[in-house]
Amino acid sequence: MKKINYYLIAIILTISATVSAQQLPQFTQYMYNTISVNPAYAGSRGTLSLTALHRNQWAGLEGNPKTSTLSIHAPLRNDRIGLGISYINDNLGFEQTNYVYGDFSYTVPITEKAKLSFGLKAGFTNYVLETPDVNDMFFDSSFNNWSPNFGAGVYYSSNRWYVGVSSPRIMNTDLNEGEFEALERNSYYAIGGLVFDLSENTKFKPTVIAKFTNGAPASYDVTANFLFSEKFWIGASYRFNDSSNFGALIDYQVSKDFRLGYAYDIPTGDIRPYTSGTHEVILIYELRLKSKGPYKSPRYF
Repeated sequence: MKKINYYLIAIILTISATVSAQQLPQFTQYMYNTISVNPAYAGSRGTLSLTALHRNQWAGLEGNPKTSTLSIHAPLRNDRIGLGISYINDNLGFEQTNYVYGDFSYTVPITEKAKLSFGLKAGFTNYVLETPDVNDMFFDSSFNNWSPNFGAGVYYSSNRWYVGVSSPRIMNTDLNEGEFEALERNSYYAIGGLVFDLSENTKFKPTVIAKFTNGAPASYDVTANFLFSEKFWIGASYRFNDSSNFGALIDYQVSKDFRLGYAYDIPTGDIRPYTSGTHEVILIYELRLKSKGPYKSPRYF
């Protein structure tokens, strides 16, 4: 009976998401996956950067959301132009959405330490719906449709702080063009963060991201991280919206090229009795070349 209840909940979640706005997935470790929402971030790390993330939301609930992302970006030789490509696979019940987008940024120095970047994002969103044989309980339809879209963003940063605004999907698109609407509505993001020293070996980094989508409630994530000896991050987060949750994060610099992070969320809403929580794992690879010049300060964003 419990499994049947989970199955029915999964169907309801799928239908609710399908008949309303299709939204980009949200991540607890958003501060390490900025390019997914702001194309102006492309190349800002100053080297080849690869990020892979997997999110298992509401674990234990059959048909729960699962999201995987992969992004690669780097600056060109003149350091003003950044290029990137990103892929997101988002699964919820019987529907699947794939995002394949390229990113372009152009950076202008504003001061000796701060720079302003402008970004464009363009690509395709693939929406797939495969309904099971449930004796036409709700509907019996399948869709597989590709739709183009584009986005834009601005990113202003130094090695100690950043702010940005963006809209990664500007066009309102009906992704299935079928019996019901699955609208990819435009969303707007505002992000920000800073780092300051608490002691010689300890730093504090608060960050925030706000998301506004037409036809959906606004969402606000606030995160506080502590960095120890430039190697180990630990922190906590809280999301304010209609399904609020509390999260904990850890991140470790395994080697000079690899970082590994993990986040765990606990929902506080009505779904809490049906799930053990949300798990999110991130792997970051950055090509660290030996430099003969002066030492460059660490990049915290």
